[in-house]
Amino acid sequence: MSDIIQLLPDSVANQIAAGEVIQRPASVVKELVENAIDAESTEIKIHIKDAGKSLIQISDNGKGMSETDARLAFERHATSKIRAANDLFTIRTMGFRGEALASIAAIAHVDLLTRQATEELGTHIQINGSVVETQEAASCPNGSNFSIKNLFYNVPARRKFLKSDNTELKHIITEFQRIALANPSVGLSLYHNNDQLYKLPSENRRQRILHLFGKNLNPSLTPIHVETSIVTIKGYIGKPEYAKKKAGEQFFYVNERYMRHPYFHKAVSLAYDKLLANDQYPLYFLFIEVDPASIDINIHPTKTEIKFEEANAIFQIIRASIKEALGKFNITPSLDFEQTDQLNIPVLDKNKTAQLPSIELDPTYNPFAEDKKHNSNQYPQHHKTDTEGWEQLYNNFDQAPQTETQQSSLNFDDNTQSQSKFVQIKNRYILTPVKSGLMIIDQQRAHERILFEHFMHLLNEQQSSTQQSLFPSSMDLDAGDFSIFREMLPDLQHIGFDINELSKNSISILGVPAELTGENPVSLIESLIENYKNTQQSATNEINEKVAQALAKSAAISYSKNLSVLEMQQLIDKLFACYTPNFSPDGKTIVSIMNKEEIEKRFL
Repeated sequence: MSDIIQLLPDSVANQIAAGEVIQRPASVVKELVENAIDAESTEIKIHIKDAGKSLIQISDNGKGMSETDARLAFERHATSKIRAANDLFTIRTMGFRGEALASIAAIAHVDLLTRQATEELGTHIQINGSVVETQEAASCPNGSNFSIKNLFYNVPARRKFLKSDNTELKHIITEFQRIALANPSVGLSLYHNNDQLYKLPSENRRQRILHLFGKNLNPSLTPIHVETSIVTIKGYIGKPEYAKKKAGEQFFYVNERYMRHPYFHKAVSLAYDKLLANDQYPLYFLFIEVDPASIDINIHPTKTEIKFEEANAIFQIIRASIKEALGKFNITPSLDFEQTDQLNIPVLDKNKTAQLPSIELDPTYNPFAEDKKHNSNQYPQHHKTDTEGWEQLYNNFDQAPQTETQQSSLNFDDNTQSQSKFVQIKNRYILTPVKSGLMIIDQQRAHERILFEHFMHLLNEQQSSTQQSLFPSSMDLDAGDFSIFREMLPDLQHIGFDINELSKNSISILGVPAELTGENPVSLIESLIENYKNTQQSATNEINEKVAQALAKSAAISYSKNLSVLEMQQLIDKLFACYTPNFSPDGKTIVSIMNKEEIEKRFL
């Protein structure tokens, strides 16, 4: 029998590695910018075309590479960061595996110009699909200049699954923000199709946050700095009143490396317990410093999932330090040093004799006296309430119909409403009897279904009604959210939004759909953008369906909404007038029926 096991060619092995390391254009940006930072660059420029599908160009003024290193850098597992396995536990740089350049070269056309400051000439290398086409000496600035063209040109299946340009650009901006926050001393600029999205100078961390996410965050930022024998935590957290209905401005770093850590995020959430609503997210920018030997960053190809040796202890420190910072904010008054009025502070006059304050007393006042006419201008008179005939209030009580207010005030507990037909439990579910038993309706999902079908009708028919705002609302978006907003804008206008672009990444909300009158326009747009990003979209799903689904989720009543009997009746009537009343737009159950048999079994 012939042998069947064989070694994979390098080109195939590189494409397999690329599938793990290079998932989309944003992955290329991340890897190359981190390499530039490791090369001690102080200025990095990123030029993108067609959201990275056509071109990703990254130039830096770092150390550059020699002719030999420039060629060897594209080999698998070629790295300057480690020499032995134990070095993995002392890593402080970004990249170290040596897979990134080899993976990129396997799925794109790569052009590299690089020169060390001590050399007169640099090196020019061209690689297509892991094959070195040319390598020659060239005149170029010191540092490195990578041009990545036609990403996934030889992997059509991967290229086919890339999203729209706006979505891919959003991912690039997200990676850019993560790196920029960790390296405020490095000047960074980002261009897309020759439009400047960011131009960040070398600055401190607070300035970097404001340049990335808007100066309106400045009043919200509360510093945090805690040092223990286990960990040092520093950075900024947001004041509770600045929390948003989107999870976008939450950042964790360990040793200046961005990470995802749901366990530590829970520690932050617990610190804000009872300060925020369930659908609000606090902002935080937290930088954790630990001994590199106490963490493992080699558990995921993108190195964003990290294991901590002292995770439980760090959890408690994060929670306690944030609660302490919030406590200081709550009890410390702020002084307005820009106010024009002078503070009226009494000063002791040495020429006057200090006197004790005097109190005038009326020795004749008797609080138990029947006659209250004495000193009536100073003391209010109390009259005995006339309760004669109170028994008549309950005549024919059993036959008297209840008003809606009376019906809605019959409580099983603080969160339960009842009347003869509807019961609202925990401000979340509506119960009503049916022939087969008891029907339970999720009120938020029901409202989502109603709004979804309504907005889909408006989008399809292009019929809308706009409620103009008396005072337009303006808001600043980061570059990523602004690109998402522009993708949604035509459909938002079809359903009744009146929105103008003011300037770079800034918009003015002049009107909203008439059905959403009373909603906070800024919160609505923030929530809408976040829900839009999180809404799954298949290849056959139209853009207007995604907009309608995101808008329905943003505008639906919350689970904390206390509904009157009339509101419950209208909600149920509108739900069962829908084409698909049983399921929410994202496929979750709205209606569930507990039949008589199931109810009876509970009492056996």
